[in-house]
Amino acid sequence: MKVKGDDAADATTAGRRREQRGWVWYDVANSVFPTSVITVFLSLYLTSIATNAAKADTALNGANPCAGDNSFDHCDVTILGLQFPSGSLWGYLLSAATVIQVLVLPIMGAIADRTQNKKKMLAFFAFTGSAATIALATVEGTGWKLGVLLFVIANICYGSSVVVYYAFLPEIATPDERDAVSSRGWAFGYLGGGVALAIQLGITLSADSLGISSGDAARIAFVISGIWWAAFTIIPLRTLTEHRRPHGREHGASVVSAGFKELASTLRQAKAFPLTLAFLGTYLIYTDGIATVANVSAQYGSVELKFEQQTLITVILIVQFVAFVGGVLHGFVAKRVGAKKTILGSLLVWIVVITAAFFVRVGDETQFYLVAAGIGIVLGGTNALSRSLFSQMVPPGREAQYFSLYEVGERSTSWLGPLVFAGVGQATGSLRPAILALIIFFVAGFVLLIFVPVRRAIKAVGNSEPALV
Repeated sequence: MKVKGDDAADATTAGRRREQRGWVWYDVANSVFPTSVITVFLSLYLTSIATNAAKADTALNGANPCAGDNSFDHCDVTILGLQFPSGSLWGYLLSAATVIQVLVLPIMGAIADRTQNKKKMLAFFAFTGSAATIALATVEGTGWKLGVLLFVIANICYGSSVVVYYAFLPEIATPDERDAVSSRGWAFGYLGGGVALAIQLGITLSADSLGISSGDAARIAFVISGIWWAAFTIIPLRTLTEHRRPHGREHGASVVSAGFKELASTLRQAKAFPLTLAFLGTYLIYTDGIATVANVSAQYGSVELKFEQQTLITVILIVQFVAFVGGVLHGFVAKRVGAKKTILGSLLVWIVVITAAFFVRVGDETQFYLVAAGIGIVLGGTNALSRSLFSQMVPPGREAQYFSLYEVGERSTSWLGPLVFAGVGQATGSLRPAILALIIFFVAGFVLLIFVPVRRAIKAVGNSEPALV
């Protein structure tokens, strides 16, 4: 026989599950930006626009920004008084955008915690970012500087929205639910990003039959990405609610100054939770390895293994769709053995996969596809469980600020993996030892994570302990 209290509990559980289902959809919404815009389409498109601008300058004033063979690497462009090859534009832009995020994200997190207007902030950043992404379609001819500005805006909005989005997780899921919810979000994020990318690549590969240029296909991809981001954001906005009261009642410009004060307070208090910082430091080591493998895999396949673009595109799609299965699988395993043990097992799989990549024969597509599938299995799940485990170690009421440190730390250390890869490649003259050298990040992460007392870290910040960690 049910009593009144049972009905209230059922209603609370149903409401929480509804929010969790809605929350997952923002992973679907935002994944299109890093996958389609950053990884696939914008780098080559913006570089070609910058090269066109350099050539136009040559024709206009007789300057010689394009020397030698007129390749990307030999065409110089100028912005803010700095001159550099157009082929270097994307690398410099990513670096600059990362620095800007490092400066902005902690303030956005502090404001989110101070005002507790996370839902409104999520809407603002998601819709502004999606609008900037759509506007990239207007960049053509020689207007690469507009593309730089729009990308920086979209990138800031993407990072800020992710910080706010992560901060909802401790509010909508109990300690025992977070691993499954986070894994499900990451899994559906890869699935959504894969579906969007498949549509965009289908248009790109069919450009000739559709009577459009490759540039037109890229601009269509930007529009699809922006609309996708905005459309799927509506679902979490309709289901999520605010769960905490604001720390202050500031409005307008005073919110920003209060955000700085909130951030300073958090940084001072963070020293009181060394175990949380220990986990964060460990995560930053192995996630640098994960990001580097994901970012250099296409280069490794093209330069070292001599695969054509069609094969590399297939590999990208394999990783995206297998990562969906991997995310769900990680959540399933974590429910039975705990998040920490599952992450440790995942890091061991990373070591095996990278070792296998070292031995892939030149031109052997089957071996390359198997390695891609292995990456997909662990790619999303490792990060998903790290996200949920970190959420357990965050002091209540300061979720957005700690997740901003989580994001900022990830971006601040993302240079080390590529540096190791490039340095070893240059020293040895081959990318095989370079890819193998990345194992050090996973070995170090595995060893350090063993010694992080997760349950003590959760208890230290005053959170309820899950049954399994």
